[in-house]
Amino acid sequence: MTGDEYLASLRDGREVWIYGERVGDVTAHPAFRNAARSVARLYDALHDPARKDVLTVETDTGSGGFTHPFFRAPRSAADLVRGRDAIAEWQRMTYGWMGRSPDYKAAFLATYGPNADYYAPYDENARRWYRESQERVWFMNHTLVNPPVDRNKDIHEVDDVFIHAVRETDEGVVVRGAKMVATGSAISNFNFVSYHGALPIRKKEYALSFFAPMNLPNTRLICRPSYEFTAAAVGSPFDYPLSSRFDENDAVLVFEDALIPWENFLIYGNLEIASTYHLTGFIWRALMQGCTRLAVKLDFLAGLFVKAVEAIGTVEFRGIQASIGEILAWRNLFWSLTDAMCHNPVPSAGGSVLPNVEAASAYRILSNQAYPIIKGIIENQTGGALIVHPSSSRDWKEPELRPLLDQFYRGSNGYSAVEKVKLVKLLWDAIGSEFGGRHELYERSYSGSHELTKLECYWMAQGDGTVDRIKAFAERCMAEYDLDGWTVPDLANPDDVSLLGRG
Repeated sequence: MTGDEYLASLRDGREVWIYGERVGDVTAHPAFRNAARSVARLYDALHDPARKDVLTVETDTGSGGFTHPFFRAPRSAADLVRGRDAIAEWQRMTYGWMGRSPDYKAAFLATYGPNADYYAPYDENARRWYRESQERVWFMNHTLVNPPVDRNKDIHEVDDVFIHAVRETDEGVVVRGAKMVATGSAISNFNFVSYHGALPIRKKEYALSFFAPMNLPNTRLICRPSYEFTAAAVGSPFDYPLSSRFDENDAVLVFEDALIPWENFLIYGNLEIASTYHLTGFIWRALMQGCTRLAVKLDFLAGLFVKAVEAIGTVEFRGIQASIGEILAWRNLFWSLTDAMCHNPVPSAGGSVLPNVEAASAYRILSNQAYPIIKGIIENQTGGALIVHPSSSRDWKEPELRPLLDQFYRGSNGYSAVEKVKLVKLLWDAIGSEFGGRHELYERSYSGSHELTKLECYWMAQGDGTVDRIKAFAERCMAEYDLDGWTVPDLANPDDVSLLGRG
C-alpha cells in the first residue's frame, strides 16, 4: 500500500468508541488522525527510491513484487540484519515512539510460511496469510492478553469476559468476549486474536487463534483517553510534539457474537498447541523488533538529554557527563543485543532462522529495568528545568509577555529562549506527560509480566540444556578439592606449610 491507500483502507465502517461517541472516520478524528498520518509516512517510504535498498526486498511468493524485509522469512544472518536495518529505518521516522508499527506484527507473520504445518489442519490458512501479508504489508496488530479480571480462576471460569467459541456455522465460528491491549488497533487493518499467558487453556472453546478485520460486524474497540486529542484541544505541536502525532491508542477489543470465517483461523479447539504456539519462534522475532525500536528511542533520548543539559548550562559538570555516559552505555547495550540476535541465529522450520534466543531474553529482561533508570537519570539531572516552561505556544505571541519570556527563559550555550523551551517541552512530552508516562509503562510491560519474563528465561535455559551445562561447570570446579585437599594430581596440597593441626 501507499500512504493514501493505507488511509483509505481505514475508512471501512469499523466501530471505534472514544469519549462516549462512535468515531465516524479515524483518519479525520482528532484522537487518531495524526497517528494514522504518521503510519502513512511509513507506507510512502516503501515507495521512495532513496530508501528502496534499505526498506524493500523481493517477495518469496513468486510474484516478483517487493516487501518490507521483516515480512519475509529469513534464512541467514544476513537476512536478519537486513530485517533489523529496515526496522530501524522505519523507527527513525517516528523517533522510536511507535512500537506497534506494521513491522511489529511481521514478527508473527513471517513465521507462518516455514511453520505452516504446525497449524494443521489450518496450515493452508497460515500459508495464505504469509503470502498475502508480504504482498500487501498489511498493518496488523494483536490482542493476546485476557482482561485483568478474576485472574485467580481458570480461563474457562470467566466466560462472561474471556473470548471463547459460542457455536459453529458453515461459514465459521461465532465468538464472544474481550481481549486487550489492542494497541494501535484503531488504525490497523486486522487484529490477530490469540492467547499468551501463564495459565494453560483447559477447554477447547477457548483454544482460539484467528484474524479479524477491524470492520468485522459485532466487533468494537473501546479506547482509552487520547493523548493526541488532548494535545490538540489544550496545546499545539510546539507544546506536545510527540503526543500530537505518535499516540498508539490502547483499547479493549470486544466480540459480541462475531462470526470468524474458517479461512481466518490458525488454531481452533487444539489444546495441545493453543498455549504453546509461541514455540514457532515469533516471540524472539518480536523481541528483535522491540529491541531495535528501543535502541532507536534511546538514540533519540540520549541526544535530547545532551541538548537539554547544554541549554541548561550544566553539560560541563562532571556528574552530568557521567550521566550521559550511563545513558549511552544502555543505548550501546541494546544496539549490541540486536547485533547478537542477528549474527548468531538459531535454525528454525523449513530452512528459516530465528534471532538468537539468549540475546533476545536478555533484552526482554533488561529493557524494563533500563527504561525507568534512564528516565530517572534525566529527571534527576534536569530537575526543575524540566517543568518550568510557559503554558502554551500562545504565550510567545503575546507582545506583553514576549520580552519577559525572551529574558527569563533564555538558554545557555547559544540557545535562545524559544529554542530552550521547545527543547524542554519535547523532553517533557517524552518522559513527563501522560504520553511519556504511558511509554514508561509500555517499556516495563512490553514483553510481559516482569516475573514471567525472568521465569521464561530460566525455563528456556532448562529446556535447551544451559542450566545443566552451567551446573556441570560449577561442579567441575568443586570436584577438584574435598576435605582432604586437592583431588587433582597437578596441584600441591598445603601440608608442608599449613599451621593448622600442628602441635
